[in-house]
Amino acid sequence: MNAAELRNKSASELRMELHNLLRERFNLSMQRGTGQLSRPDQIGKVRKDIARIHTVLNEKARAGDAS
Repeated sequence: MNAAELRNKSASELRMELHNLLRERFNLSMQRGTGQLSRPDQIGKVRKDIARIHTVLNEKARAGDAS
């Protein structure tokens, strides 16, 4: 998922996606804790996607405040 795709989504869609990614990050961390995580690189990808969504949400909030 890249930032251009995220910018085309509405704020409510982004919040829903953020909620799903936070849940996925929790599940991955639980799998890592129990030794069942098959692909450790997934945690980093999910964290970066979460950061991208936060960035786009902040951009949308600033654009809304400016207008």
